[in-house]
Amino acid sequence: MLGVKYLTEAHLKGFEKYKYNSIDKGFLSVYVMHPFWNKCVEFLPMWLAPNILTFVGFLMTVVNFLLLSYYDWDFEAANPAENTVPRWVWSVAALNILIYYNLDGMDGKQARRTGTSGPLGELFDHGLDSYSAVLIPIYMFSLFGSDDLPPIRMFFVIWNVFLNFYLTHVEKYNTGVMFLPWGYDFTMWGVSITLFLTTVIGPGIWRARTIFNLSMANVFEIILIGSGIVTSHPIIVKNIYMSYKNKTGKMRPFLEAVRPMFPFLWLFFFTTIWAFYSRNNVLSLEPRIMFILFGTLFSNIACRLIVAQMSDTRCDGFNILMWPLVATVAVSCFPWYEQVMGSEIEANVERWIVQGLTIFVTIAHLHYGHGLVREMCSHFKIRCFKVRDRPVTTAVRKGLKHAE
Repeated sequence: MLGVKYLTEAHLKGFEKYKYNSIDKGFLSVYVMHPFWNKCVEFLPMWLAPNILTFVGFLMTVVNFLLLSYYDWDFEAANPAENTVPRWVWSVAALNILIYYNLDGMDGKQARRTGTSGPLGELFDHGLDSYSAVLIPIYMFSLFGSDDLPPIRMFFVIWNVFLNFYLTHVEKYNTGVMFLPWGYDFTMWGVSITLFLTTVIGPGIWRARTIFNLSMANVFEIILIGSGIVTSHPIIVKNIYMSYKNKTGKMRPFLEAVRPMFPFLWLFFFTTIWAFYSRNNVLSLEPRIMFILFGTLFSNIACRLIVAQMSDTRCDGFNILMWPLVATVAVSCFPWYEQVMGSEIEANVERWIVQGLTIFVTIAHLHYGHGLVREMCSHFKIRCFKVRDRPVTTAVRKGLKHAE
């Protein structure tokens, strides 16, 4: 099993030619955060590998998920009668988000300082970010609770986050340029401030009513979904269109240009069918596990797209990890189970299926990620968490000027 190869010769040859190209026009990032990170990175030792920064930052989001899972498994923290989350947990969560955000901003700068920029660092960075795309929204679910933000609505909130993240990489797949979304910086600061306010006042503040008698959960949904529709999606479409008009992008035929959307839309289709038509409404029974399952599948799809766009190879049209999902949806939502077993599927049985599928998919995804890193390290003769011992020449530094 450990000898499985995930990268082809075409992938590896594409990585050798890859050059990172990005454009960041965000006011907060350009005028505030980047100058701050440039100063901070000067205090980091040269032996510190940038991937360590990336990984430590990601672990902060995992710690947050585990903490809130322990204290608020069923998303009842916002209910005054059920509030079991100590105030210090919200403080730790806010601090960890800031650590994650700042380390995520400094890892690329540390890579340039140490001469270790390359496709491995970008895959490591963006691959872990794709997992954080589900972990971070789950914190917000604890703030509002399942009373004001039922699991089915949170399901679509999380899918909106997935869409915003994924479209950025579809854009890069077609243009060759990473247009960094300005909303990311405001989102990270907004989440941190929200968590700090919860420390001071308590989660009950988020049950207050606002203008037009909207709940804070409604406002959260409107802002999150509206910001993507207004400020992100049209710009992505425009950038892709301009790359065709000016002939600066990959110039793929239409079906090849939209091919990255196929596995994403298939995942959305099957998870939506399951969420709405489960015989036992399993999304309400196990929302946390379901969200992690969907997030893990999404992360695998996103990582495969990142590999394709960096190696300039054709992306997948369907993700192999979705086959167990398809089988599970068929058992959970359609009457075939009753016809074979002679009885309806019980709620506990469906919960066990969800838990088992989540464990399987998570192990498979971790194996995929480990395999990618191992194969890239072997090909480039580098180590993931160690800076090269050999000195980096001026020529190499110049060659890495525009790298990640």
